[in-house]
Amino acid sequence: MAGETFPFTSSTLRALRLQREWLEWEDRRRAAAQQCRSHRCPSSFQARLTRPRRSCRDPAVHNALFSGDLQQVQALFQDEEAANMIVETVSNQLAWSAEQGFWVLTPKTKQTAPLTITAARGYMDCTRHLILQGAELDARVGGRAALHEACARAQTDCVRLLLTFGAKANVLSEEGTTPLHFCTTPESLQCAKLLLEAGATVNSAAKESEVTPLHVAAARGLEAHVVLYLQKGAKVGLRTSQGETALNAACAGAEGPGSSRQHEAAARHLLEAGADPRAAGRKRHTPLHNACANGCGALAELLLRYGACAWLPNGAGHTPMDCALQAVQDAPNWEPEVLFSVLLDYGAQPVCPEMLKHCANFPRALEVLLNAYPCIPSCDTWVEAVLPELWQEHEAFYSSALCMVNQPRRLQHLARLAVRAQLGSRCRQAATQLPLPPLLRDYLLLRVEGCIQ
Repeated sequence: MAGETFPFTSSTLRALRLQREWLEWEDRRRAAAQQCRSHRCPSSFQARLTRPRRSCRDPAVHNALFSGDLQQVQALFQDEEAANMIVETVSNQLAWSAEQGFWVLTPKTKQTAPLTITAARGYMDCTRHLILQGAELDARVGGRAALHEACARAQTDCVRLLLTFGAKANVLSEEGTTPLHFCTTPESLQCAKLLLEAGATVNSAAKESEVTPLHVAAARGLEAHVVLYLQKGAKVGLRTSQGETALNAACAGAEGPGSSRQHEAAARHLLEAGADPRAAGRKRHTPLHNACANGCGALAELLLRYGACAWLPNGAGHTPMDCALQAVQDAPNWEPEVLFSVLLDYGAQPVCPEMLKHCANFPRALEVLLNAYPCIPSCDTWVEAVLPELWQEHEAFYSSALCMVNQPRRLQHLARLAVRAQLGSRCRQAATQLPLPPLLRDYLLLRVEGCIQ
């Protein structure tokens, strides 16, 4: 069979023939052992249910299943035993060998079921044939059922087919997760709807991590999934084993300003549903800490509008501003001055002068931070970190900052700081409501001017 399926070389065919002989021998050995056990103990219904499955490594079987060849599948799987066999695949993976002192290719065997293979790849006809032949719908060969894999690959038609034939919407994987946990892409929204219509529990928590489907959707910025789960009764206050809420997950999943729009949208729906913007995990890391650590200014402002605290330290003693400063070096292509302005406008304190070195090569961000002081502190901590080419490009700004070290600032600047101090964490909101000219309002909100006066 293998020789008719693939144009193998003679050496490969010989290896396959030897493997086939070994597998046939293994099958005979297992059959003999089963026969001996049946003689010792009469067969029962429960024994038939728990009888060992037949394993298969036949490349022809693999080819039929993985390619969705319906004719071959129909020819190979003609009874319940064949439909419930264990399909074994062997792949070489790099593994460190302590004895040899280098990485070596090590064969690794993976097990799965025919139904799982076809459902995951969207082969509807093959999946239907296997079901009609008696394939167990909720079998977890390899740790996951067919419904888990179909949802993971957003195979909507196969999900519908499995549920129609009676697959359990809340079947657990070996990790204790339901198929709803595997709806992790925008294309899987319809799969999630089908699962919920079939009785899937929207607040089901994974066995060890206690992650819910809402955590998964929020972490991946799946706005439509978040809306769906909230409509179906998802609880925004549920926490993982690390104490994280779905809002924490949404802010932690935003991997930078450029990719945070979908996470911001998900976070907005969670906040509108009553999520606590100050909810911290076990390490006292709040959603705002996560947003600042990822450099997401718009997401940080959203949290602050809903009541997040701009000066609250986490378990390591770091404030959101500290997290934002540490993120500057990790994401050089963003505008940190936006995030710094937001934090300062909502009550964050000026940074410790020693921390200015983190944004020495971001003149606009550095200007915002320096203008939060009534007097420019010593520049020794950051001036040496400025790149020569950047200093040449922005010489006017850096020179103005050096000239103003320990010098009295303009009365206008001191008045600005006095007004900001009076407004406190309401500075940004109040500035839009005060009857001020646009230029004066922008000046109050630390508008970047390109020099220190």
